[in-house]
Amino acid sequence: MNDPSPATPIPVRQRNRNRALLVLIVVVFFGSALVAGALRFSGWQPRGMKNHGELLEPKGDLRGVAPRLADGGEYAWTPVERTWRILVAPPASCTDACVALAHDIDMVGRLFGHHADHVHILWVGTPPEDALRNRVWHVLEPSPAITSQLPGVDAGGTGGAPVYVVDPNGFVILRYAPGFDPGHLRTDMARLLKLK
Repeated sequence: MNDPSPATPIPVRQRNRNRALLVLIVVVFFGSALVAGALRFSGWQPRGMKNHGELLEPKGDLRGVAPRLADGGEYAWTPVERTWRILVAPPASCTDACVALAHDIDMVGRLFGHHADHVHILWVGTPPEDALRNRVWHVLEPSPAITSQLPGVDAGGTGGAPVYVVDPNGFVILRYAPGFDPGHLRTDMARLLKLK
């Protein structure tokens, strides 16, 4: 058997440099994981990932509600079709503000392009006469079963008309306060429509 030759000693300077490099790799790896964890648990999100509407917790649950259409029949939730809803529940005394809101929502609906077939606009109650409507509008009869699941709805009529986003399953997930920017609704809905 051959005797192994003694290993050549590594110079102290190179050994220290290799150790420093190993410590640097460990610090970068664990440091980035710690920073990411701290950001995650502090609630921070990148600016492009934040929604403009108020995220509802707990979410309203309309799955068990069978809304009646104003022209007869029932509105079905049909989650398999992956249809999102923009729901407006204005107070009965809402007139000029609701005409403007109907115009804004109609404009937002038209901007969805080829995704427009995957969005329904639900208007609870009778829309004002001058309100714009298109084929994706569904007018629902007012119902306490619906309004009880809509946080912040103003049945008295003094605060204007909030707008809600309902997911394909029937959960109310976002709320937009009266007087919101319609561009914010469009941005949030465009992100949601990309979800499959």
